[in-house]
Amino acid sequence: MGRGKIDIKRIENSTSRQVTFSKRRGGLLKKTHELSVLCDAQIGLIIFSTKGKLFEYCTHPLSMGEIIERYLRVTETRIPERDSREEVFKEMTKMRKETHHLELSLQCYKGDLSSVRYNDLDELERQLEQSLNKVQARKFQLLQQQLDNLQRTEKMLEKENQDMYHWLMSNHVQKQQEADLEIHQHAMTELKLMGQQQQQQVLDHEFPFYGEEQQPSGALQLQPENLPFQLYPPYRLQPSQPNLQDPTLHPPAGYIW
Repeated sequence: MGRGKIDIKRIENSTSRQVTFSKRRGGLLKKTHELSVLCDAQIGLIIFSTKGKLFEYCTHPLSMGEIIERYLRVTETRIPERDSREEVFKEMTKMRKETHHLELSLQCYKGDLSSVRYNDLDELERQLEQSLNKVQARKFQLLQQQLDNLQRTEKMLEKENQDMYHWLMSNHVQKQQEADLEIHQHAMTELKLMGQQQQQQVLDHEFPFYGEEQQPSGALQLQPENLPFQLYPPYRLQPSQPNLQDPTLHPPAGYIW
């Protein structure tokens, strides 16, 4: 399918208009170059965009001035000469007035009011009042900003101070708890040692020989031969097959085999 027919009219959308201008400008310059090369034609193309930007094409090796001059010569037209003296005079007059006004303003600001007229003084007074009001407003604005900054700094410092106080108090409480726990543990250890010492003293008092591995040298040592009587009668080892005729082997009456 071919392209649809486009109405030749101004594009209202600026973005679409700029895109179309860029595309068609490139195509026009390309076609102009092709025409100049293929047909050996001398072409000068001048394009101004909506914003006043210049785009041009000129057949090499000619310049745009040469082509315009040839056009004027062929068409027998002249570019009218423009007399700029009147514009220069107007511009000079305007600059003189501005310079004089600046000089007067400078003299007024320096305090030299000898050459100032009454109307000028009235205008100067009004300007000074406006300037004074602006200075006072700016001064008040800066003071208010400084005050706001100081208040924010004060709040920040107060918050930091409170945080530091809470941190110190928490550390103090924690250290106090640790110290109390250490004192409690130390007291429990001492009580335990005191209890063990008291228990040992009671045992030593009630059972003087409790826990002694060896008796002292001065204590009475009971030996079997020192006993006043023998708990058990002496026994003799009998042979496995005793001689019944040996009278020494017969046990006395009352002995049990």
